[in-house]
Amino acid sequence: MTPAARIAAVRRFTRFYTRTIGVLDQRLLQSPFSLSEGRVLYELAHRRGLTARDLGEWLGIDAGYLSRMLKGFAKRGLVRRVPSAADARERQIEITPAGRRAFAPLDRRSHADVGAMLGALTADKQRRLVDAMGAIETLLGSDEPAPPKPRAGYTLRGPRPGDIGWITHRQERLYFEEYGWNEEFEALIAGIMSKFVLEFDPAMEKCWIAERDGEIVGSVFVVKNTKAVAQLRLLYVEPGARGLGIGRRLVDECIRFARARKYRRMTLWTNDVLTSARRIYEAAGFRLVKQERHRSFGKSLIGQNWELTL
Repeated sequence: MTPAARIAAVRRFTRFYTRTIGVLDQRLLQSPFSLSEGRVLYELAHRRGLTARDLGEWLGIDAGYLSRMLKGFAKRGLVRRVPSAADARERQIEITPAGRRAFAPLDRRSHADVGAMLGALTADKQRRLVDAMGAIETLLGSDEPAPPKPRAGYTLRGPRPGDIGWITHRQERLYFEEYGWNEEFEALIAGIMSKFVLEFDPAMEKCWIAERDGEIVGSVFVVKNTKAVAQLRLLYVEPGARGLGIGRRLVDECIRFARARKYRRMTLWTNDVLTSARRIYEAAGFRLVKQERHRSFGKSLIGQNWELTL
């Protein structure tokens, strides 16, 4: 295919897709909001600690246009400006309860419309469609700027009822979105979580939940492998909370706990594609002791075993 033919193919696809999802309509999903307004409300409904600058840089919206939009939202009582928890001189944009009520039907309509679109396809075609979208996002998003970092701090706590199910759900969603891992990975997580709950040894095992503004943003587990060997399992941090040092803090807590419990070694299993996690393990003193190719979660991977002498 020639370069001109490739360009024509991409333009044809964008015309098709914008028509399919209704982007060309003046109002988004028959709501009072434009596409840009709906996207800004989405970000504010799902992220906290954002400034107008954060929104403009992340969404690529002109600062003047965004300022007018936010002023309009404020007049309608949909958003408010609050002092930053990190810097009182800085003002953050916060969605109000009225804003959430206004956004809720838009979110439900979008969910229902996409569900209807997928419902017209077989399960196999749905997987192919989602995989293709993931490939497009990966290829075109490689140079995309990182999402704005949350500005508030975080706390660590133990698990509460519902947390285990939430962690299982979030890890499957995140690893599917970021790496394309299928439901086999969810089955693995569910098995690990079930064993942790049913065979929990409070003297030798522990879970830490990282929480920010009442929302779970990460977690990790230490489980007993043998009397002398602890195993670190299921480290994860939400994309919007990365860069705060949460992953490193969670690993450090695991190491401190293992040493206090007189374990001699700590092990973990990961895959080479998880580069950020591997950097954390290396910085904490873990060393790679074994690796081998395997096919799991619908992908060809290189599994790695790491160890730390305590």
